[in-house]
Amino acid sequence: MENLGEYHFVIIGGGTAGLVVATRLSEDPSQRILVLEAGADLRDDPRVKTPALRRALFGSQADWNFQSEPQSNLNGRSVSLHQGKALGGSSAINAQVFVPPTDASLDAWGALGNDGWNSGTFKEYYSKAFTLPKVDRPSRKVLGIDDYPPYNTPNGPLQLSYAGDPEHPVREAWTATFKNKGYHVLNDPFLGISVGAFTSLSSIDPLRKERSYSASAYYAPIKHRANLKVLTNVTVEKILFKDDHGAKAIGVQYRYGDNIKVVAASKEVILAAGVLQSPKILELSGIGNKSILHNNSIKIVRDLPGVGENLYDHLYCGISYETVEGIETLDPVIRQEPEALEKAMQDYIVSQKGLLTSMGVNTYAYLPMVDYLSEKDQETIKQLLAQHRPSGNSPSENRARSYYQIAEKALLDSNQPSAAYLSVLGQHHFPVDPNSDSPSGPIPGSYITLDAMLSQPIPRGSVHIQSNDPSDAPTIDPNYFSSEIDIEVYARHMLYLDTIAKSSPFSKLLKQPLIRRDPASHLADIETAKKYLRTSAISMWHLGGTCAMLPEEKGGVVSPTLKVYGVDNLRVVDASAIPLVSTANLQSTVYAFAERAADLIKQDYGL
Repeated sequence: MENLGEYHFVIIGGGTAGLVVATRLSEDPSQRILVLEAGADLRDDPRVKTPALRRALFGSQADWNFQSEPQSNLNGRSVSLHQGKALGGSSAINAQVFVPPTDASLDAWGALGNDGWNSGTFKEYYSKAFTLPKVDRPSRKVLGIDDYPPYNTPNGPLQLSYAGDPEHPVREAWTATFKNKGYHVLNDPFLGISVGAFTSLSSIDPLRKERSYSASAYYAPIKHRANLKVLTNVTVEKILFKDDHGAKAIGVQYRYGDNIKVVAASKEVILAAGVLQSPKILELSGIGNKSILHNNSIKIVRDLPGVGENLYDHLYCGISYETVEGIETLDPVIRQEPEALEKAMQDYIVSQKGLLTSMGVNTYAYLPMVDYLSEKDQETIKQLLAQHRPSGNSPSENRARSYYQIAEKALLDSNQPSAAYLSVLGQHHFPVDPNSDSPSGPIPGSYITLDAMLSQPIPRGSVHIQSNDPSDAPTIDPNYFSSEIDIEVYARHMLYLDTIAKSSPFSKLLKQPLIRRDPASHLADIETAKKYLRTSAISMWHLGGTCAMLPEEKGGVVSPTLKVYGVDNLRVVDASAIPLVSTANLQSTVYAFAERAADLIKQDYGL
């Protein structure tokens, strides 16, 4: 077994959070930092760089390609859970959507028992991560941002843009439609948002039209720092501890090829392996539920039952509507039409324009449910909430009750969103009922898809090791729709998609009467909406919470300083520690969370 010597900080995982923390810690030249990443450096891979090619990465060497356990409430389906296995982690394969959470969802972190974590203290860390694009006055109206007042522009490493064709009518139509409904956001949503519709940013460089992510934006400019070393294609097997009274992390054991190596950490081991891998590494190292560790013949370092629990995610589902003539969509690329692909590649390479410059996700809306429900529907939801309220005093029951209260408030408050809606320029072929005539692949025509996801799903799942072999994938059970409340609420949001599609001026982009890509998405009532969700809903890959920052008496794993309870010199800084799912896409929150984690570490060591 080879010993690689000693570093001040060893970071497990060179993904979104890991590279942010490594970049910030290495700003102090006196500190030696090592990053261990399981994937390869794919910064030059055109599938990573080109925004619209990200689906070509699914199932590739850049994807862990996890599968959930069969989900009884999704007709027994297993759900694909794509997670990035490359330098940059999931920021290398995501859909580049960059949207904020609501202030209320961030303030709920503090209400859960995390002192110092709220929307006020968090704002600076969002702006520390990104730089906004410069937009001329004529373009602001088309983009739907003409009402935004100027403010101090953030100057962070990530380069953001309003991706795709700047003249596409979808943004202006979306903004005007929701303005008519009283749901228009009058300010940049990153300055604070509760409910409303807005045009969304993308983590795509506005000049190069390439994906901007943690490997290209954070790591690449500083990769030559003498005090920072990044190793790729290594498998971390376990964290090493000092063999005396109490648990103290002192290093890491990992495998490179056929060789097992160890490296010492004089200050801290920092875990950033991702939502599904960080709890796995803790359990392999002897930190977790003692029953699970015992059953897998792992020596117990710290009995911490919350490890691997509290898994959350956003399911999403949508309806694809046929557009009127002349609306540009990604459908030719989705169908992989040779001539269209050749032209798109030529446009992208020669002039950085065309279909490949965007994933087609341009607009978002955070909407409450209570405003458009009948009194009967509202009473149904209230009764369900009363019937299913958790009780008991165990850590898991305390945690469940705290989360339930947050979800309940969001559902019943007209100033909080219970769902996020988005538009996509192109058809989406969701899973279909095998006994139906629904098309299972791309079909002719041009489509805009309207999607919805629940902002605060109630169920929590789990991820745990299935053996003590580090090469084995963990067992993942998201527990989708195990709460009756979720599918009742979700079904009502799905019915609202038709309302958006029929509302002017957005309706002018779609053929009327509406033509749906999948006949099964013609949702006549709540029951057909429920059936469609069970058949077709998939993961949005907004996973988190499996090493939750919560009080230990609520089943937490890390403290508000992100230190693992009962263990010295060990922190978790990735989405697994984020205690509450974001309103919509998680990317911006992971960057801000990692920025604050780096500051907390620096403060502890006076860096």
